[in-house]
Amino acid sequence: MAPIVAALLLSSVPASSSDTITGRATVIDGDTIEIAGKRLRLQGVDAPESWQKCSDGDGGSYRCGKAAADALDRFLAASRPIRCAVTDRDRYQRLVGVCFRADGREVNRWLVESGNALDWARYSDGAYAAAERTARAANVGIWRGEFQLPCKARAERFGHTFAC
Repeated sequence: MAPIVAALLLSSVPASSSDTITGRATVIDGDTIEIAGKRLRLQGVDAPESWQKCSDGDGGSYRCGKAAADALDRFLAASRPIRCAVTDRDRYQRLVGVCFRADGREVNRWLVESGNALDWARYSDGAYAAAERTARAANVGIWRGEFQLPCKARAERFGHTFAC
């Protein structure tokens, strides 16, 4: 019986980078979703934290992390289901991957193009650098005002010591 239980447990965890997860996604925050009970961090992007505030460019501030999560939720709802190609696990054991809507639009790229996340070159190898330049030039999302890099905001709030 033990080998059967072990096989069932292992079958629910992607074994290689070619595994995919498909289903209705629930937004956890601006760069993390959950599909069928599995948390997935969107590879190569970094969105503001839900508690993070940014300036709006007009002298005010807003919860840019919440805005990013809300925008992601609307984007995902427009074309379901979501399919994610799992590429890795992060240090918190979350799955990491690149996701696509049913219409083929890449979620990770859209987050950066829309100004709701940054290209996290440390993990993307610059895959979204052009999308970030476009968002910055258009003054959309977080680029319409000033903001603290999400990785620096986390480091400050939680005492992380890793570099951004």
